[in-house]
Amino acid sequence: MVRAAVLPAVGAPLEITEIELPEPGPGQVRVRLAAAGVCHSDLSLSDGTMRVPVPAVLGHEGAGTVVSVGEGVTGLAPGDGVVLNWAPSCGNCHACSLGEVWLCANALRGSADVYATTAGGTDLHPGLNVAAFAEETVVPVSCTLPLPDSIPLTDAALLGCAVLTGYGAVHHCAQVRPGETVAVFGVGGVGLAALQAARIAGASTIVAVDVSPEKGELARAAGATEYLVASDDTAREIRALTGKQGVDVAVECVGRAVTIRTAWESTRRGGRTAVVGIGGKDQQVTFNALELFHWGRTLTGCVYGNSDPARDLPILAGHVRAGRLDLGSLITERIALEGIPAAFENMLAGKGGRALIVF
Repeated sequence: MVRAAVLPAVGAPLEITEIELPEPGPGQVRVRLAAAGVCHSDLSLSDGTMRVPVPAVLGHEGAGTVVSVGEGVTGLAPGDGVVLNWAPSCGNCHACSLGEVWLCANALRGSADVYATTAGGTDLHPGLNVAAFAEETVVPVSCTLPLPDSIPLTDAALLGCAVLTGYGAVHHCAQVRPGETVAVFGVGGVGLAALQAARIAGASTIVAVDVSPEKGELARAAGATEYLVASDDTAREIRALTGKQGVDVAVECVGRAVTIRTAWESTRRGGRTAVVGIGGKDQQVTFNALELFHWGRTLTGCVYGNSDPARDLPILAGHVRAGRLDLGSLITERIALEGIPAAFENMLAGKGGRALIVF
């Protein structure tokens, strides 16, 4: 029996309770969590913006230590550190055949499986495959990545989503080049990672935008050269900071129609906007045909930072070891499982960066 945060139904409060985990079966690994990040995607799953089978244990950004392995597992042994990979690619679908593993058609099929039960015998699903909001979890070996050398196990949890997504949005999706100007909308965990990534990419002007006046110091520490509190004049203010042209690249980490539209308007003619934030179906973004032609801008969705975790994790680790990427600065509070509901409330209120559950 281990303690976990269970979502009993969509829209229901999380329940901190004991669940029963089986021993790992063939091809599976049991992991004792060291830490798990509280991501906005977890909030989107709990409120129904994104759908998963319930009841479920949420949490998809985590790192921990292998406790035991099932039959047929090679390359991992008890005591090994791992980063959880919530979106493992199958290698066989059309997207995988194109090398676009972040779009794998089968990545989330494991979320429909039953992986544990409550103390009363109710079946539980692993939210986004890995069920990281628990002291321990059992996952397919494909949902694990070796912990890179010299990376603290607790901080490594952030590599599993926030950093892969924010870094990938800048380097893979938007492909920021040295000297370009960048605006990042939303200074949460992913936005802070995107700001650091823009600095690593050699961006000149880096504008951070958020609804909270209190996040300016956090944004500047991550690499922002300018900080703006979001308003109806944000696009105009960004153009004023960039010689009336607009930025080369905007990275939207909020998922709201008004923010997506503002990010697009903040880019120069021919500029690029990457939408990372996950919004609901009610968030409709509109453009007219003439402005699409005139401005020649690119607007693209960005899934998991367009990242290949197996390829990118060693690269990120290199940046961490070299001091270019600071994982700890993304964390604004360290909490227990009981702190998840308050972390959700802080996200809704636009407070803080990443909350990290430490076990």
